[in-house]
Amino acid sequence: MVANAATIGRSGIHDFILIRATALILTAYTFFIVCFLACTPELTYDIWKSLFSQIWVKAFTLISLFALLIHAWIGLWQVLTDYVKCVGLRLFLQFVLNLAAISYLATGAVILWGV
Repeated sequence: MVANAATIGRSGIHDFILIRATALILTAYTFFIVCFLACTPELTYDIWKSLFSQIWVKAFTLISLFALLIHAWIGLWQVLTDYVKCVGLRLFLQFVLNLAAISYLATGAVILWGV
């Protein structure tokens, strides 16, 4: 069996389950934010700050950012493998785009937790 270091999962089935699980997390987070915005008549900085000062919102946001990283990593690998046939270009694109996804997670963690 050939191991592929570009994927997070150990197999296609594992990748499939990870994609579906992360999609559910991202859907739940999107639904939460949309409902909050729809139910808040006047959105001010103080209201937004008080929402994100709660530990469970920070944790949910960080979990969603991590889910986004996993979802993007696997999705980029699948799309680039299918559509970019030049191996060198594909590896370069994977590196750059995955580096961007990791930087989004790191930036989000710093913003949320002030680490």
